[in-house]
Amino acid sequence: MADLCVVVGATGTMGRAVTERLVKRGQRVLAVGRDEAALATLADQVAGVAPCVADIADDAAVATIGAAVDAPVRMAVFAAGLPIAGSVETVAPSDLARGADIKLGGLLRLVRAVDDRLERGSRIVMFAGTLGLEPKPSSAGPGAINAGVLNLMRQLADVYGPRGITTHTLSPGPTESPRLHALVERAAAEKGITVAEQWASYAAQTSLDRLPRVEEIAWAVTLLLDPEADALHGGVLHLDAGGQRSIV
Repeated sequence: MADLCVVVGATGTMGRAVTERLVKRGQRVLAVGRDEAALATLADQVAGVAPCVADIADDAAVATIGAAVDAPVRMAVFAAGLPIAGSVETVAPSDLARGADIKLGGLLRLVRAVDDRLERGSRIVMFAGTLGLEPKPSSAGPGAINAGVLNLMRQLADVYGPRGITTHTLSPGPTESPRLHALVERAAAEKGITVAEQWASYAAQTSLDRLPRVEEIAWAVTLLLDPEADALHGGVLHLDAGGQRSIV
């Protein structure tokens, strides 16, 4: 049976784009998410997708995903977003713990679910936005949690690299998406400015003078299918339209 790609968060905007790109590259995809109806719709609309209902914030997901994996895993992708927002002054402290359980705990749950199906050349792929590298007090949760993700992925690189299994962190900046539109509205309300002003502030942070598109971020995942991507092991791919200003 052909290799399998496992995508956590497959029914979200980014996860679906990644899933569709992988299928176009001839990959079978195990789509993981909590919404059974949304997963069924995705499987009906995209050939080559099998649904797997699991909550990546629950330890039970390890067994559920593991039981659904029926072939060697070519790529394990964590594309689930963080359902928290707020500045360092307004974010609920408990949301930080919830977010960490989703992205940090969730990453380990995904890896453990597929561990015995990973082979030389397999990829572990994780999303961690640029706020983890360049903190901004207006987005406390994503900044703090994604910083932890970057650290954890580096640790996984040291453990899995000797097995020929490579790890890759994709770091998009603010991306044109429905989720960002919702976050922009909240941020604008907190700052007492218009949505248009808040949106313009995001675009102004890039040197391309526009935000990346979801399909551009998803393309980078399929790039990692190529065997030459071994050389990117342990690294961070910056997909922020020139938003990151530091040179490290």
